[in-house]
Amino acid sequence: MKSREYHKSYSLCGFTWIIVLLYFPYLTLSTANDFDYRMQRVKKVLTEVPLIDGHNDLPWNIRKFVKNQLRDFRFGADLREISPWSSSAWSHTDLRRLKEGMVSAQFWSAYAPCSSQHLDAVQLTLEQIDLIRRLVSQYPKHMSLVTSASGIEETHKEGKIASLIGVEGGHAIGTSLSVLRMFYQLGARYLTLTHTCNTPWADCCKVDEPGKVPHIGGLSHFGTLVVSEMNRLGMIVDLSHVSVPTMLDAIASSKAPVIFSHSSAHAICNSSRNVPDHVLKKIAINGGLVMVAFYPHFVSCSENANLEDVIAHINHIRDVAGIDHVGIGAGYDGVNLVPKGLEDVSKYPHLFATLLKSEKWSEKDIGKLAGKNLIRVFKEVETVRDELEIKGVLPIDQSIPPQDILGRSYCRYAGPRT
Repeated sequence: MKSREYHKSYSLCGFTWIIVLLYFPYLTLSTANDFDYRMQRVKKVLTEVPLIDGHNDLPWNIRKFVKNQLRDFRFGADLREISPWSSSAWSHTDLRRLKEGMVSAQFWSAYAPCSSQHLDAVQLTLEQIDLIRRLVSQYPKHMSLVTSASGIEETHKEGKIASLIGVEGGHAIGTSLSVLRMFYQLGARYLTLTHTCNTPWADCCKVDEPGKVPHIGGLSHFGTLVVSEMNRLGMIVDLSHVSVPTMLDAIASSKAPVIFSHSSAHAICNSSRNVPDHVLKKIAINGGLVMVAFYPHFVSCSENANLEDVIAHINHIRDVAGIDHVGIGAGYDGVNLVPKGLEDVSKYPHLFATLLKSEKWSEKDIGKLAGKNLIRVFKEVETVRDELEIKGVLPIDQSIPPQDILGRSYCRYAGPRT
């Protein structure tokens, strides 16, 4: 009896394996079809909703590689086949791959290094703004310079890439609200309050690292004036790179929602560049947005990361702050390491298609992550601007206290002799 049961069981197992082996090609095909189906859903969403990336450092690479000489820059070609881009780990962007990635709006970074602070930071930033404007003007069939939320939506409908300017690093304004206002007039729509250096009015993320001492402890009084003037102008306050106390001071000072243009979740990777949970909760109250960066050192706290690691950050920010407060700010062309599966700007649809594998994510959610959240924040920033204008709020004409920059500014005009 026992041997018969064994024989019967063995026969059934053999039959089962035959069925599995026969059906295996169809299982593989089904998996492939499932991915294709999810990609179709993603493409449908991105046809209706603009995909907006919060931060790309291509303009600085153009300065490094070709000294801002656009006649030597073939943006419409495949840069993976053109030197020096082809041999650089820092290059992830060209017009072809942006279109392949279905990018509808890109904030281009007008960046000046911290070493230029108190020296020629204002000039360098102006040159980078000029570069971005010239680059966009060279490709009018594919790109448009955009300065408003409605401009993003309109450009998306036209099938072109909305190009926006973000100034990276508060040192770029040279401690002058007049310079801030002129940057806005030239098209800048966000200012990152610091880079990896303190300004005389704000602490950067470096002071949060073990053994480091804060310079100010957040924002100085002049720093709060910078935020207030940005609110009046309609310029988005960007808190990537700032210290946690600076984050909290800026959120408390701002009448409008704030963003992190390229940061991730501190709870998953404890880099000082990431956003801790108690700040994420305040972002939800403020109405702001954290645009997730892809740099492995911010994602896995190591040199290696993959697409799933990035998704872990997106899901964590969603869980803590809510679906309305998470976006994408990859940071391409500003990093020399990228996650596996997100090698360049062509890979965004793969990220969204992978998210759709989870029942947690719907097409509506993908639309919010891709661009609707940023458009909402942008419109709210513009609403605050309009309300302040109706109230007759005038430009702030206060200067930074001289003692705050004493011994730091080497080329500052002291004023006419009396």
